[in-house]
Amino acid sequence: MKIKVAPSILSADFSCLDREIKKVELAGADMLHIDVMDGHFVPNITIGPVVVKYIRRITKLPLDVHLMINEPLKFIDEFVRAGSDMITLHIETISSWKFKVQSLRLKRQGIKVGISLNPSTPLLKIKNVLKYVDFVLVMSVEPGFSGQEFIPAVIPKISKLRSIFKGDISVDGGVNDKVAPKLIRAGANILAAGSYIFGAKDVKLAIERIRNA
Repeated sequence: MKIKVAPSILSADFSCLDREIKKVELAGADMLHIDVMDGHFVPNITIGPVVVKYIRRITKLPLDVHLMINEPLKFIDEFVRAGSDMITLHIETISSWKFKVQSLRLKRQGIKVGISLNPSTPLLKIKNVLKYVDFVLVMSVEPGFSGQEFIPAVIPKISKLRSIFKGDISVDGGVNDKVAPKLIRAGANILAAGSYIFGAKDVKLAIERIRNA
């Protein structure tokens, strides 16, 4: 499967977000990863639909909006209207039945749908929804803050997931050029990276090192 790189804007300089996004777009990013946090599901607050709307205006890259929030059903439609191309929901915040309903509804609108799970959440928790997703996002850090170290224990989880799931597998958290080869060998093909990309002197080289790992 093609390896795709998704810079995570949580690590961007928000004082010049438009330039930061253009920089990674010109450097060859495949999509943008946008972490939405509510201060409840995770201990941090980030951005809402208004920011996504303005990001949509300045880039043609697909926007993967990762809803790390306690009540995603209240806000999905706002993020879709803002211009999201992909919506990622956490299995810890939604029942399998409600996820199925939302997935079918969003797919009719042309939105790709993903399910995410925290490092400590077993794969069994998402088994019943795999047939309804376009991709699975495996968290490789405890969600909430950028710049955390990668948790190696998720690699066997990715391998096991690949053995039962043929769609895209994304990984978010602590991704860099040293971690990327292990993730790709395990079966991941979408790598979300924040500080490694936005903190690099040569952003294009950083993206290429992950993609070609």
